[in-house]
Amino acid sequence: MAALLQYPGYEEEKLRRVAERSPCRDVQAGMLLSLIGEPDQYSYPSIFIYGHRASGKSHVVNVLLQELELPHATVSCVECISVALLFEQVLLSLFGCDAASLLPRSPSLSDFVRIYRQLCSQSTAKQTRYIVMEKAELLRDMDANLLPALLRLQELVEDNVTVILLSEIVWDKFRPTTGCFEPLLLHFPDYSKGELQQILSQDSHPSYSAELYSSYINILLGVFYSVCRDLRELRHLAALNFSKFCEPLEEGKVKESDTHKLWRNIEPHLKKAMQTVYLREVSSVQWEQLQQMEEKETGAVRGLSAHAHVELPYYSKFLLIAAYLASYNPARTDKRFFLKHHGKIKKTNFLKKHEKTSNHLLGPKPFPLDRLLAIFYSVVDSRVAPTASIFSQISSLVTLQLLTQVGHDEQLDSPKYKCAVSLDFIRAISRNVNFDIVKYLYDYL
Repeated sequence: MAALLQYPGYEEEKLRRVAERSPCRDVQAGMLLSLIGEPDQYSYPSIFIYGHRASGKSHVVNVLLQELELPHATVSCVECISVALLFEQVLLSLFGCDAASLLPRSPSLSDFVRIYRQLCSQSTAKQTRYIVMEKAELLRDMDANLLPALLRLQELVEDNVTVILLSEIVWDKFRPTTGCFEPLLLHFPDYSKGELQQILSQDSHPSYSAELYSSYINILLGVFYSVCRDLRELRHLAALNFSKFCEPLEEGKVKESDTHKLWRNIEPHLKKAMQTVYLREVSSVQWEQLQQMEEKETGAVRGLSAHAHVELPYYSKFLLIAAYLASYNPARTDKRFFLKHHGKIKKTNFLKKHEKTSNHLLGPKPFPLDRLLAIFYSVVDSRVAPTASIFSQISSLVTLQLLTQVGHDEQLDSPKYKCAVSLDFIRAISRNVNFDIVKYLYDYL
């Protein structure tokens, strides 16, 4: 990597440290170094760097500027909620604490340019100054003239300054309709699975070998890579679940070479952790406490389903129960389960001999709205009027992806739905409202 970052005007030792601190980003670091040029050269006025979250944009830029000891100001557009804070942060980082005091109480863009030029005349730049704007997409919500001015700030202040914009969205979403100075574009692609393996393996635990931690990361990526490629999220999951992975080693049950036994021990734990990817519903400490409680209490709600269904309204739980029954019970069995005076029905006629396959293996079947409401009014333990609140709760369940609407959106007169939750999830909800759902399932007769 160090060979790719060779550039005149910079010490090889500094470039080597940049390469070491930017794993799997040597191509992007070399491209950015080519755009920056030598320290005393004029750089391009503005550079736009874009890529998905946790793709190394801020890290590579900050490492490059810090290790090469280039004068720079890093500004977070999330923290700077006004242009006054943004201007103050730039002047404070580039010219010292006394520079920010020169700004008026409510500075305009012309005030910032005037004070910047005044400070430049007092201290001439020997190297290019850099202003790094993180989360630059928030600049679109500020003054209309701010983004075009930052793109050509070098021309306005007559100084060797380059503005670097970091964003998660493409430049086409930035470009003002009135036109502006076009920056140079640099894309940071997502990390591949092999690159994530290499980066995460560097966080090895001091008490265990690097080979063991590398095999653990390989197992972790095998479970989570299809649903999560965010480096920060994967690093958090790796640190959170490593102690569970090492439990058999600490108890002396297996050796480090028994990767298959270690995998069988950690697999169900990782599948539970997949339910909370990105959500942060609970803290890491609370997550561990939940897992310990589940291991002690047999028959408790597995995973985080107990936490997830607590937030549902009372009638939404019964609507979800009714939807599950409508999806997994044949329609001809509704009279048997939900009609109080259904008369005598012979069990031999009720259970057809050719129906040997479980409905749970076949998956949920679609059902009309009328059938859902009929089952709902039968299972709920109080009289409920068919108000707009009930229908809005059905829409909320669809939004939460607990129900799935089937068919075209324009079928307003007879919409159809399917239930999208598991049996464990619906049993947990049923226990919460004291409803024995197994009694009403056709497969459990």
